[in-house]
Amino acid sequence: MRVLVRTFSELCVTVGTLIVLFVVYVLFWTGVKADNAMDSQIDQLQDRWARGALATGTGDKGDGDNGADDASPQKPAPYKDGKAFAVMYIPRFGFTWNKPVLQGTGTDVLKKGLGHYGSTAQLGQKGNFSVAGHRRTYGDPFKDFPKLRPDDAVVLTDGVTWFTYRIDKRPYKTLPGDIGVIDPVPRKSGFDGPGRYLTLTTCEPEWGHSHRLIVWAHLDATQPVEAGKPEALRR
Repeated sequence: MRVLVRTFSELCVTVGTLIVLFVVYVLFWTGVKADNAMDSQIDQLQDRWARGALATGTGDKGDGDNGADDASPQKPAPYKDGKAFAVMYIPRFGFTWNKPVLQGTGTDVLKKGLGHYGSTAQLGQKGNFSVAGHRRTYGDPFKDFPKLRPDDAVVLTDGVTWFTYRIDKRPYKTLPGDIGVIDPVPRKSGFDGPGRYLTLTTCEPEWGHSHRLIVWAHLDATQPVEAGKPEALRR
């Protein structure tokens, strides 16, 4: 009997240890690896930009509510699957928050940064530029997603142009199958016609994936990188 009790106790300790190690891996180690991967993606992007390895673009100011003017930045070359092409900044998350945006939304891609839905518009172009990110694990990029508020800035750069989008509504909760949220004129967004939009998506609840949180934004302004940081990024 004592042998059985001791064996069972040792088994419980072993299982408990494995659970603790798994939690440490999920909460800590995946974050460390993701942060390193994201930093590496940004470093590679900046190195490419420093070498001038991208097409020349133009910077034009949007028309306010929906950015639906006729002057758009030059259309970029097609994005390469799994490759970073822009960096995103969200001041609401802190002025040190910046994440690479890669093409695609597969599991391996989202371990290295934010992912662009390939079926949606390119950055700054007419349509709906849509981006997904983890709420928790792999660096927790969208951990503070519920804090986003109307008029918050979401700023991106492709190395040539700064794009400043402005959020229009508080986060909207929906089901994972609601693909209308990334339509060119997204459903439930309140936008009433074509424009230059941004959609951000993440999981809800914080440690689950039964629902999605969505925010929509419109392109408010653009400016050349040579002009310096946009107002939203100046302290």
